[in-house]
Amino acid sequence: MEKAKVYFTQKIDPASLIAIYKALGRNLHGKVAVKISTGEPGGHNFLQPALIGDLTHLVTGTIVECFTYYEGKRMILEDHWQTVKDHGFSAMAPCDIMDEMGEVELPVKDGFHLKTNIVGSHFTSYDSMLILSHFKGHMMGGFGGALKNMSIGIASSHGKANIHSAGVTSDCEAVWNTPVEQDDFLESMADACKSVIDYMGKDNILYISVANNLSIDCDCDSNPHPPEMADIGIFASIDPVALDQACYDAVINSPDPGKTSLIERMDSRHGIHTVEAAAQLGLGVREYEIISID
Repeated sequence: MEKAKVYFTQKIDPASLIAIYKALGRNLHGKVAVKISTGEPGGHNFLQPALIGDLTHLVTGTIVECFTYYEGKRMILEDHWQTVKDHGFSAMAPCDIMDEMGEVELPVKDGFHLKTNIVGSHFTSYDSMLILSHFKGHMMGGFGGALKNMSIGIASSHGKANIHSAGVTSDCEAVWNTPVEQDDFLESMADACKSVIDYMGKDNILYISVANNLSIDCDCDSNPHPPEMADIGIFASIDPVALDQACYDAVINSPDPGKTSLIERMDSRHGIHTVEAAAQLGLGVREYEIISID
């Protein structure tokens, strides 16, 4: 099996983001969505506008987000827009809360658990997408990278509940009382990713992950644990499976003794199983070669 190419730079700055995007050798076209996490108020580890602004402008992108399914400042429309403003994104580029005007269902063909993936209705108005992710830990998924950003990140509130319950319910309150096996949840994230790729086309999505501010907690956490290990760099690929595998491996193989907590968070939640499931669905390969652009 041919290995995927994963590009890498140790430099984390606006120029390096542009350089690694160009290294992918594929231009995004038409109306471009740039999917990031705009961060929960109180958090501070999310990708900053000063870092991602130049690349967003280069691709003439619109920053896209969706509502959360848990109570917080990004579940209510006015508060979510205020967060986007307070965190500096609306001043940097056009922004879109994709489920502000409703939802649509994307079919999941031959998935593990989901039959449909519920996303914001605005998703269907974009021609191509940059999955621009902050790689870090996550309380439920083990880690958050490209696959989580493409699944939970693009799902609407009801879509997030649908994924977390492995397709049992899309009710944002009922999901908290719906028992689900951890691997079923992780496999459902892979299902959701498949629906996004099938709809948009694999040639119309690029993936960049920034491994900095490596907290054990997600940017959806309003009080994240401080990072305990040093920044690693920026990774990019046209293959989201290889990209997440490479970021995971970079943490595992880091000489930084501070990696222990992040490894425990990733492995205690069996986070790598999302990558395994996505590979099984044919969304990419786990074998890769690192190509440094430094």
